[in-house]
Amino acid sequence: MRVATWWKAGAVLVCMALAPLAQAQRVAMVGGTLVDGTLSDPIRDSVILIEGERIVAVGTVKTLPVPADATVISTEGMTVMPGLWDMHVHLMINGHADYDHWDRTYPAQFRDVIMPASAKQLLLAGVTGARDLGGPLEDSIAVRDAINSGRIPGPTLFVSGPFIQKKPYPGTEQFRWGVDSPADARAKIKRIAQAGVDVVKLIDQDGMSDAELAAIVDEAHKHGLPVVAHAHRPEEIRRGLKAGVDCFEHTGLAASPEYPPDVIAALRERTGNMASGPLFWTPTIEGLYNFPYTVKNHEFIDGTDWHVGLTPAIVDDIRQSLAHPERISYFQQTPQRWPTLQRKFQQLRESGVLLLIGTDSGIPMKFHSGSTWNELDVWVNKLGVPAIDAIRAATYWPAVAMKADKDYGTVTEGKYADIIAVKGDVLKQAALLQRVDIVVKHGRRIK
Repeated sequence: MRVATWWKAGAVLVCMALAPLAQAQRVAMVGGTLVDGTLSDPIRDSVILIEGERIVAVGTVKTLPVPADATVISTEGMTVMPGLWDMHVHLMINGHADYDHWDRTYPAQFRDVIMPASAKQLLLAGVTGARDLGGPLEDSIAVRDAINSGRIPGPTLFVSGPFIQKKPYPGTEQFRWGVDSPADARAKIKRIAQAGVDVVKLIDQDGMSDAELAAIVDEAHKHGLPVVAHAHRPEEIRRGLKAGVDCFEHTGLAASPEYPPDVIAALRERTGNMASGPLFWTPTIEGLYNFPYTVKNHEFIDGTDWHVGLTPAIVDDIRQSLAHPERISYFQQTPQRWPTLQRKFQQLRESGVLLLIGTDSGIPMKFHSGSTWNELDVWVNKLGVPAIDAIRAATYWPAVAMKADKDYGTVTEGKYADIIAVKGDVLKQAALLQRVDIVVKHGRRIK
């Protein structure tokens, strides 16, 4: 009861802080360099006019007068851009090293404490949109709806509810659902679709029959739901492509030096079919790529930004689980996997898939308060992705992937005012995104 009261009190304070800006008729963000998420050049000395939740005009200080009654937010000296999206997060976990312990201990706190804390941490980090892939059905829907109604702070969420797989791992049945026939597969998808999920999450689909996998994808598409599938093994990719999944997750293939030629050929054939639209892929590469460094340089664990919204007892439990990063079982094969990551990432880029920023945020040592900027930093500074392409992979293309680009993804007239601002030039120094100075979501200043 004390935890619930504490959280409600915090939510009231957040709402009180947002009230003045939310009530303003007009808001103007003035002075910064706007990287709007489109293919246009950066706009210097930009002006963004907001009325209510939406952007009504974009221009410069010379071309767009600021109304006298507007609340002005100065962005001088800043890069202004669309709010970030993270396309692979796990709100129900928060960096703890022991999944078995976590899954036994905390399900009763997922909805009221842990998932809201994860959502708030993402939002404060400049993530205004996120795809939550794997969680208890009712809890996922409840947290998403609480955010959308303004009861708790967080990014606009697109949720999958439970993982769909052939057989759930022992002790995970609350958030992993198995299928035992094509009819059962259809029934499971129909159930989560009717509950209101936004996306279907597949894992271990290479353990299903062709008929079961086809039933899942077909039923999901009948309900207008995109299907996201793991890509840990070559057969998961082959089977997913055959069934028509819309997006693959992770780089996968353990320590294999590259994707097999037939997989790359199949990806190229699929991406060459313009009538089918883009094939999306979320490589979630940063956690593995940075591990050799973070296992030896883990001062970030002593930070407090990942404590936001969590109880002291949960914080202490997470911290204790990370006392010896070098012993975490999750990462023991990373030294063998690490040398293969750059080659696999390059293969994906060359195959024509549309890469999306997503992080697997919530896995051991990956806190929601820092995962997304780290992924962007690795793409730009280690893997050679132009900064503007990485930004679009975290803004415009996620909105397209979720069929939400009418309302999100760029700073343009008519769209929701989901905008962040960072001191300095993000196109030159992507790591500046580790400290987002201003966060506006749906026209309300959060930070």
